[in-house]
Amino acid sequence: MRFTAPVADTTAPLARRNPVAKLAASLVLTLALLATLDPVAPAVALAVELAVVPLFGIGYGTLLRRSWPLLVAVLGVVLTLVLFAAERTGAVLVPLGPFTITTGVLADALGLSLRLLAVALPGVLVFTTTDPTDLADGLIQHLKAPPRFAIGTLAAFRLVPLLGDEWEMLTLARRARGIDPGGNPVLRLRLFASTAFALLVGAIRRGTRLATAMDARGFDSGIPRTVARPQRFTFADALLVAGALLTAALALGLSLTLGTFRPLL
Repeated sequence: MRFTAPVADTTAPLARRNPVAKLAASLVLTLALLATLDPVAPAVALAVELAVVPLFGIGYGTLLRRSWPLLVAVLGVVLTLVLFAAERTGAVLVPLGPFTITTGVLADALGLSLRLLAVALPGVLVFTTTDPTDLADGLIQHLKAPPRFAIGTLAAFRLVPLLGDEWEMLTLARRARGIDPGGNPVLRLRLFASTAFALLVGAIRRGTRLATAMDARGFDSGIPRTVARPQRFTFADALLVAGALLTAALALGLSLTLGTFRPLL
């Protein structure tokens, strides 16, 4: 699957909402989930988020294929916490010397993994269903963001898919030159590092050329700019933000009711 291939139906009910409304809803859930360390609140939020995935025009299979790096990262964080946690409260489940697994450690690991998923999933849904141009227009019109910042954000979003294509081109070019690590993990790691460095150098050069070209076309002139495509904030957009507020309140309220609420600070 190519990075530039469409993954969402842009005509879905929540996919066509105002980009600012989707960002606001994502921010509301993020702030609510960062307020507690318990697993109940993120579990409720994650259940609601997964339930509305079809309303964003994304299939669960596609979402899983696009989010597998996130799942790997969450698994790594959980394993690190389980093995190297400083505090090991609760009953002992598996005695492994310095790596003893207790109920307290598992509860913390579960809460952290659910929170990471619940915080990251709205961002995945927002940015896979939002056109970068609509996002830049929304930032300028509704959040009064500086055009230089908004248009720079638009340019960055437009260039992100090129990184995947360029990585593939670098890999194929090196393979054509006979540079192949085979089954050697050390050589594979070195090749990965050198390819990543080449990709970084290419991205910096492309960004420098793009910035020069944008300045030459008057993007930094300071003259007020007009907006070609007005982004209207409708009642449906307000309902999306209200739904996020309701979900956050439900998650935190249920956590308080069950007595599992643990403030972050």
